[in-house]
Amino acid sequence: MNGNRVTLRVWGDFACFTRPEMKVERVSYPVMTPSAARGILEAIFWEPQMYYLIDTIHIIKRGRWLSFRRNEVTNVISLNSAKTWMQAPEKVTPIRAGGGADDGTQRNMLALEDVEYLITAEVRLTDIGTRHNLLQKYLDEIARRAQSGKCYHRPALGVRECAADFEWVENPQAMLAHRAAALGDAWEDYTEDLGLMLYDVFDVHERAAGFRWFTSAELDALPPPRQGGRSRRAAAPAPPRYEGRLVAPAATFFHAHVQASAMDCHPERVRFVQQAQSHP
Repeated sequence: MNGNRVTLRVWGDFACFTRPEMKVERVSYPVMTPSAARGILEAIFWEPQMYYLIDTIHIIKRGRWLSFRRNEVTNVISLNSAKTWMQAPEKVTPIRAGGGADDGTQRNMLALEDVEYLITAEVRLTDIGTRHNLLQKYLDEIARRAQSGKCYHRPALGVRECAADFEWVENPQAMLAHRAAALGDAWEDYTEDLGLMLYDVFDVHERAAGFRWFTSAELDALPPPRQGGRSRRAAAPAPPRYEGRLVAPAATFFHAHVQASAMDCHPERVRFVQQAQSHP
């Protein structure tokens, strides 16, 4: 399925692809994870009827290790606090970090500095999207948005603080040759066995089932919810406003290996090591 592949060159001053086994202070993987690559692509374009399969990540610049301390928060905003803020903002106490605030703390981060990658991914339709034959439309939209620098939110290299720049790549091999010539002696033919690495926080096979919001016409055609009668029975729940399946988080790990500055990430070729089911 070579016709459904897209390639982006991404780079940034800083990156942190957090290892999940580090509980308090962030420690980055030495290279980008497939889930981080997927996040960059979805920041540019995504629809519920499609999903990305990361094929290959080429490491153009590995970057340098950098350790620094930053302010973080120890509390989170609860759903009840958010609802209260909508009704009465004056009753909500904001969370503050830094400057000796009670909600803030300082933690170390071991991150990467000056990185650059080439991401190649497959664009696939979900089971629901296949019925509407939208693949070419999505491919054209991804190319148009990436070429013009558009995104729904700023892509990040692991964490939101590490902003990523990106550009559309028409010919990956030509781009790699161009970057190798531009870097000269700084170009490195990188090979390393990275061991266990987080692949993604969602099972790609579960995402293939798909998801779609109903149109206005379809919503109007839905039967109204049944109201409770004199027996004081609870009213029937409203019918769903979507079709498909909601996917629960499921952390998946694989054996990562970089050969000649390329890490194979396709789920049909990599060796998955462990999968742990988590609940929202």
